[in-house]
Amino acid sequence: MNWNKFFIAFIVAFVFLFVFGFIWYGTLMQGAHQEVPTLLRPKADFKSYFGWLILGHIVMAFFFTLLCVRFVPGGGAGGCALLGLLVALVYTGADLITFAVQPLTSKILCGWIVGALIQFIIAGAIIGAIYKPKAAHITFVKERSP
Repeated sequence: MNWNKFFIAFIVAFVFLFVFGFIWYGTLMQGAHQEVPTLLRPKADFKSYFGWLILGHIVMAFFFTLLCVRFVPGGGAGGCALLGLLVALVYTGADLITFAVQPLTSKILCGWIVGALIQFIIAGAIIGAIYKPKAAHITFVKERSP
């Protein structure tokens, strides 16, 4: 593993996930979230939990970067974006469960699902573009003829 590229990909992924989350969930979906005011913490309380928000983004960025590096050995934006799609679909399952047990609106549910799809596909493409190994480091296995 190239730790320098990994660290750079992780930091860029963290910044992207955090900024996208602020724009998508904190700004564009603000009206939908206000339809269920008891769902989110009041702004005064939120400030004391901001460190947890940052930690959550660090954890997501670190382990998503690790998944891309480990399970898309050829790297590249396309392969890691596909992995991002799969990760977003896992989040979709969790969102559907949350919808079943919490008083979310369908507008919030759809916003969370679409947001995760966009967020993780783009984050995967970014990670793949940064971490892509040199062609000399990619091993291909040739099939033996019968």
